[in-house]
Amino acid sequence: MKKPTQLLPLFQRFIRDTETGKRLKKNGEKIKPQSIQNYKYVLNNLHNFSIESGFELRICDASKLTKREYTSEKNYWKKFYKKFTEYLYNNGCHDNYVGTNIKVIRTFFNYLKNDRDFFTGDFQRLFYVRTEDIEVLVLSPEQLKFLIHDTEFEESLSKGLKRIKDIFVFGCTTGLRFSDIFLLTNKNFEQQNNEWYLKIKSQKTKTFSFIKLPSYAVVIFLKHKSRSNKQPLFQPISLFNFNKHIKKIGEKAGFDTPIEFTREIRGKTLKKHKNKQTLFYQKMSSHMMRRTAITTLLILGMPEHLVRKISGHSQSSNSFNRYVHYAQAYMDREIDKVHSKLENY
Repeated sequence: MKKPTQLLPLFQRFIRDTETGKRLKKNGEKIKPQSIQNYKYVLNNLHNFSIESGFELRICDASKLTKREYTSEKNYWKKFYKKFTEYLYNNGCHDNYVGTNIKVIRTFFNYLKNDRDFFTGDFQRLFYVRTEDIEVLVLSPEQLKFLIHDTEFEESLSKGLKRIKDIFVFGCTTGLRFSDIFLLTNKNFEQQNNEWYLKIKSQKTKTFSFIKLPSYAVVIFLKHKSRSNKQPLFQPISLFNFNKHIKKIGEKAGFDTPIEFTREIRGKTLKKHKNKQTLFYQKMSSHMMRRTAITTLLILGMPEHLVRKISGHSQSSNSFNRYVHYAQAYMDREIDKVHSKLENY
């Protein structure tokens, strides 16, 4: 059997080739920085796993193996998958995070095979990727209207929180991703016949959107309008600080309804501690903006195909279908309230 190759140096090469553009997407585009950052997180997890568990990380060229050696190598990767996922779960990780690590490792195996002509034996097919169907958490139309229109609440906020609230409300209205919002400049806004429109190309999907803005979103735009067309509309802020401030705004707004929020490990729902209660504002984050925009449009009656056009989702998008199901559940609950009033004589 040929001497095995150490895995971590190969993984580092995989990251370098991605950063320098030697490894590209199938369409020839460069891999996004966020994906590369995920690769680095996985490398760090593999490094720590190897040290803490004493598990040697190496890989063999499967084309050089005898039948017996091939079977032994297959068992090695089965053992790796079991040990590595156990390591992540024991460190408090949930199915989505563990699944993301495994997806990156599978991508790494494909890189070795396709870019480095290193025959891996396709053992990555043994790695099962778990996912969680986490509940779509959004503002209700009533909560969104409160943030838009309640002047007393507005005045109770500091200057910094007012700015964050404006960004949050704008995102909940337009459905833009966090990364896209902070790329907006004056050039993204166009006035036609006294109406204002937002025109933007998504960084992630490369799709164009041309969205008519309501009056309150126009007020936000004019309030933050830059002196130069090259300057961003909204002053940049880290995702961590943005999410921290959003939770503070939600708490001040009284969005403290207890909610059921569960996570999964190995496909099983975690049992919630009786004394530990999750409040709505504690789960508020940047993700809520896009989700709120999409579900609000659906809840208030806009046809699905038009909402997809605004959000940039394809017809086969599973993530969009989750919004549809949530909106239907919301409408069902509202109808039940009406029905209960009719049934009580």
